[in-house]
Amino acid sequence: MPMSPLVARIEANYRYIVVLASLGMMLIGTGSIFLLIVTLKPIAQDFGWPRSVPSFGYSLQYLGAGIGSIAMGHWFDRSGMGKPAVLGAVMIGSGLLVVSAMVNEWQFYIAYGVLIGLLGHATLYAPLMANIIRLFEVRRGMTAGVVASGQSIAGAVWPPIFRYFNDAVGWRETYFWFGIFVLATMLPLALVFWHRSASATAPKISTSRATSGTVRPAAASAPEIDIGVSPLMLMTALCVAIVGCCISMALPLAQLVSHATDLGYSYARGAEMLALALLLSSVCRLGIIGPVADRMGGLKAMFVFSVLQTVTVGAFAFVDGIVTLYLVAALFGIGYGGILPVYPIVVREYLPVEGLGRCTATVILFGGIGMAIGGWFGGWVYDVTGDYAPAFIVGAAANAVNLAIIWALIRRTGRPAAGAVAAAAE
Repeated sequence: MPMSPLVARIEANYRYIVVLASLGMMLIGTGSIFLLIVTLKPIAQDFGWPRSVPSFGYSLQYLGAGIGSIAMGHWFDRSGMGKPAVLGAVMIGSGLLVVSAMVNEWQFYIAYGVLIGLLGHATLYAPLMANIIRLFEVRRGMTAGVVASGQSIAGAVWPPIFRYFNDAVGWRETYFWFGIFVLATMLPLALVFWHRSASATAPKISTSRATSGTVRPAAASAPEIDIGVSPLMLMTALCVAIVGCCISMALPLAQLVSHATDLGYSYARGAEMLALALLLSSVCRLGIIGPVADRMGGLKAMFVFSVLQTVTVGAFAFVDGIVTLYLVAALFGIGYGGILPVYPIVVREYLPVEGLGRCTATVILFGGIGMAIGGWFGGWVYDVTGDYAPAFIVGAAANAVNLAIIWALIRRTGRPAAGAVAAAAE
């Protein structure tokens, strides 16, 4: 039976519906991270905990999400995005409800490490980005940036809202009602991915490799660019590099609100600084990543954004004026916003498309390790020294390691494969 014109149009544009659903999942699900950032000090004060305790919960979320993303990447490669998306919606909402009723730190750790991280956020970034990268061959940087912008928009939207509700009703009620909101919104969005067109499946075309282990494009599923190193070496380099940049970016993301209040500014000003940083990161992902990555390539784009993040994270150790803090936060947002979305693009450009979900998830796992280290380290340094400045300096140094690795890979990059040139010409 022929389809109606409306149904046919929906089918023809279903990829873009998937982009919007992915953006919504990222925007709402990531709110659980920023809720913890905003309520970090109130939770610590209510329980009499040092700040390292809620900071460790923040770290467990990233560590759990990174470990879980490996399993979710395998699941995505086998069955598409539908089932992981439903699981993620249920687990994030449930974890928030657990936090709203917790009475000790172990319940807090389980909620953020297992429910929200291992089984919740693990279904978001790596699988959603792998799905979009596989669905779009042309304008890949633009669509990846749109989906990734959900994280940044969440940071611009949620902190002021959470700060208001925390002041009005307390952190427990804020967690409870946000958990209900997550379940009521993310579950319907997750159902979009059950449509047969919503998830790409890996092509069954084989790829060829030279006996030396150098990646050489041979078919549609082959890498688009020959970098002159083995896939294992490239994956190792990317995994080490992302640890460095994620240690660096986690420090302002987790501690900026607390750092601003320690400098004598109000809680509202600290939340505004974080919101500004994430607003600029969303602008970067929506309007800058696409043109930069599609024109320069993934590695060069990553290097540019990483330079900006290195400089701004280091600057947080030395600035204390309200205007300069807002300025550094804004520039940090642009750098941070540009780095993470480029990793899946690099994976697709330099590695075969087969197993894209697993490869992307592996890199994101190490990113989660970096975020976990950075988030915990900032709280630990404060507990020991009473100051966040040493942590920001160490973060800048970790980001410098990322720059060195990316620069070394750029110097080895070969010419784009013929298939990539043809695709770009379209």
